[in-house]
Amino acid sequence: MKRVVSVSIGSSRRNHTVETTIGNETFEIQRIGTDGSLARAEELIRELDGKVAAFGLGGIDRYLYAGGRRYTVRDAERLARAARISPVADGSGLKQSLERKVVRLFADDPRVRLRGRPVLLVSAVDRFGMAEAFHEIGSPLCLGDLPFALGIPFPLRSLRTLRILAALVLPVITRLPFQWIYPTGERQSANTPRFRRFFDEAEVVAGDFLYIYRYMPVRMDGKIVLTNTVTREDKEELRRRGVGWLITTTPELNGRSFGTNVIEALLLALTGKRSGELSGDQYLELLEGIGFQPRIENLQEEGRQGGAGGAGASAELTAAVSRLPGASSSTSKDGPAGASAEVLVAATSDRKKETAN
Repeated sequence: MKRVVSVSIGSSRRNHTVETTIGNETFEIQRIGTDGSLARAEELIRELDGKVAAFGLGGIDRYLYAGGRRYTVRDAERLARAARISPVADGSGLKQSLERKVVRLFADDPRVRLRGRPVLLVSAVDRFGMAEAFHEIGSPLCLGDLPFALGIPFPLRSLRTLRILAALVLPVITRLPFQWIYPTGERQSANTPRFRRFFDEAEVVAGDFLYIYRYMPVRMDGKIVLTNTVTREDKEELRRRGVGWLITTTPELNGRSFGTNVIEALLLALTGKRSGELSGDQYLELLEGIGFQPRIENLQEEGRQGGAGGAGASAELTAAVSRLPGASSSTSKDGPAGASAEVLVAATSDRKKETAN
């Protein structure tokens, strides 16, 4: 059995495991939270190094981007260097290209029509590609890096300002203890609404879900939320607060959307590559080759229908994957069977083999 393990400094309450057979091999995809402990995360990586096909780094970014420059987060780099044998992915290689694509995909989709809608992007330095894509489709930007990461109540309104500020402060911020600027461990489950006016003026709330959850107001009526790493419980909470549409950049996998670090790690495991050896376009080609689609759900309509899940693109993706060569049923230790990122990549791998032959 090959294992892909996402070691996260987030809460262990969000742990999840999926098993699937790909060709003649069984893969186990596992998320292990360390409840905010960087020391425990580093210990796990050292312990499992060489025993897993690839690692994902969850709950922490190894790299932040702004204006064509890459900034390395010291704590994440230390975790990544703990692995001497197994490749490590933090999701940034896939994120920069995938999230641009998703914004463009839904820019003129009649269900949500993102084009021109005011956007609150809770953090742009970890989703600069998404910020640029929203700018390209004419959406007024409210960038929450200062309010939500540093507690300074002045959002940025342009990418130019973000680039200038990033060049000044990111070399310092990336050397600070990561828990100072991002909720880790049990802090991820706390909702302490702040800066409500930034949420109120936005029609689209986008970016890291844990930032969104930590600061979102009690009511989010009619909002479109574009995010990732959402569990069943998270989706129910968004519905309860009135969110209209939920878009996740990856499909629903047994009741949740895994982070891009998991999918990127899986791609590395299957291709035998290491971090940095696949371009964003190559990641997209792997996923597009099997008709990859993000998830989109009308939460209020689903609620009126009695909570029927798996709507929209997610259900279509499940059906499509089941018809592809190399796809197999998957089981989850945490829930019923469903389409999985492992199966997606397996089908891509099989298709590449067919082409080569």
